Amino acid sequence: MIRTTIFCSLLLSHFGTSQVFLKTQGQKIVNSKGENVYLKGLGLGGWMLQEGYMLKTADFAGPQYQIKEKIAEVAGEDGKNAFYKAYLKNGITKKDIDSLAKWGFNSIRLPMHYDLYTLPIEKEPVKGQNTWLEEGFVMTDHLLEWCEDNKIYLILDLHAAPGGQGNDANISDNDKSKPNLWQNEENQKKTIALWKKLAERYKDKEWIGGYDLINEPNYPFTGKNPNGTDEMSNAPLWKLQKDITQAIRLVDKNHIIIVEGNGWGNNYNGLSALWDDNMVLSFHKYWTNNSPEAIQNILDLRNKFNVPVWLGETGENSNVWFTDLNQLLLKNNIGYAYWPMKKIDNISGVTNVKITPEYQKLLDYWKNGGEKPSKDFAQKALMKIADNYKMENVEVKKDVIDALFRQVNDDTTEPFKNHSAPGRIFATEYDLGRIGNAYLDNDFQNLWVSTGNHTEWNSGNKMRNDGVDIYACNDKFTNGYYVGKTENGEWLQYTLTVNQTKEYKLDIRYNNESATSSRVSIKDESGEILTQIDLPPTDKQWKTILGQRINLSKGEKKLRLYFDTGNANINFFELK
Repeated sequence: MIRTTIFCSLLLSHFGTSQVFLKTQGQKIVNSKGENVYLKGLGLGGWMLQEGYMLKTADFAGPQYQIKEKIAEVAGEDGKNAFYKAYLKNGITKKDIDSLAKWGFNSIRLPMHYDLYTLPIEKEPVKGQNTWLEEGFVMTDHLLEWCEDNKIYLILDLHAAPGGQGNDANISDNDKSKPNLWQNEENQKKTIALWKKLAERYKDKEWIGGYDLINEPNYPFTGKNPNGTDEMSNAPLWKLQKDITQAIRLVDKNHIIIVEGNGWGNNYNGLSALWDDNMVLSFHKYWTNNSPEAIQNILDLRNKFNVPVWLGETGENSNVWFTDLNQLLLKNNIGYAYWPMKKIDNISGVTNVKITPEYQKLLDYWKNGGEKPSKDFAQKALMKIADNYKMENVEVKKDVIDALFRQVNDDTTEPFKNHSAPGRIFATEYDLGRIGNAYLDNDFQNLWVSTGNHTEWNSGNKMRNDGVDIYACNDKFTNGYYVGKTENGEWLQYTLTVNQTKEYKLDIRYNNESATSSRVSIKDESGEILTQIDLPPTDKQWKTILGQRINLSKGEKKLRLYFDTGNANINFFELK
């Protein structure tokens, strides 16, 4: 009887474990109950692999190896090593994963740099053998523990493959003076061996959501386009991903295999058949419109192969674009992973890493030359930036989070800040909500790929990620920002609590650099004009228009600031 009980317990344990992994079922990703799992994810870009634009070095150092060279130049090898140790330690911690879960994410895509797990082929002591490095595996172990604690799926993504998987050097840290992945069989063997090693380590881990084999391949095997967008067969790409899959399946029968096409993930030409019964096709989407036609190609592939598709990478756009995209994806049952988690001086991500004057001095030196900063100065500046990557030190972008989640299904507005009358209301602290509900602005997204024109939705690139143009403010009375580039017909809404029914005097702090007066109106939520105010030219001087009077009743009110004629810059208005 005891033997039978033990045997049954072990059997139940075995089958229970084998059933909790995500798997594919037709065109869905499902859990152990067969329920559809809709992946709402974030990519941890910038942690294991840096790209120049994330650290504001893109003008002179794009790939990570070039960034490291610049850092070593001013801080020495010891300073560089100390910075990267702190950077990797602070970049992602349990606090980050706890925060992502709290905000609404249920999955994470980990962009891995192979050199945290194994040596480059040029540095292997014995040619053809693999030296395994614990650093990357331990980082992944800890991340998985934090994901398990939060019931978040972790998707492993080989973002920088040995040698680099294409001509876009920044995304894979590709040193073009060395053989890349497609030119060198040793690099391909190392890639296969790395995936087998990862699969051996994580084969029994149920919160591993899948293996994303090669991020954004972009290579001209036979075509003319340097990034492989015109390839018709992509034979080497499909062969390598098939070989990787076979190596994984020798040790791991459980996890989903995720493949990507050429041309940054979207060129699936030459894929005639799938080679595994637990596969997902990934695509990436940037700077295209959010119409159904924009995703028709991937929907056609989903129907052709009867497999799930997943938007493995997207982002770097406005809140309007995020909400529109998520509505489109939800309607078509396509999960996603937004990009990235952290970068310096950023409005379009869920967090912003604050830049420092000292780090800006390093950037200026690297870009323009001049007097070289001392080693001590450079090391302190870099360590301060590394410290700013801690979750407790970043700026959480609640407007981005609101656009990614609440606004997808909710067209109501919520206060950005608890305003009251009497009180001062800064122009940049308008309500959270969709365009047309919380604000209206004429430029609100970047559709560069679709239109050929790059659009700055927030021309000042400060504070918030809506279409409203926000700039740094140097006025003596300020929250640090003002609303500028105002145009006819634009408006902003503010929810406030009116403490007493009475007449209030309304002052506006503004400047007007144009040669003509601007006019604004204050309207209530019914659209009734409470007052209209002319804002004469002030050159660049901040001035206050005093004494406009409006009647407000006690309770919660929504006031809208309309720009009847634009040009004025608004710092704040005040109800007294």
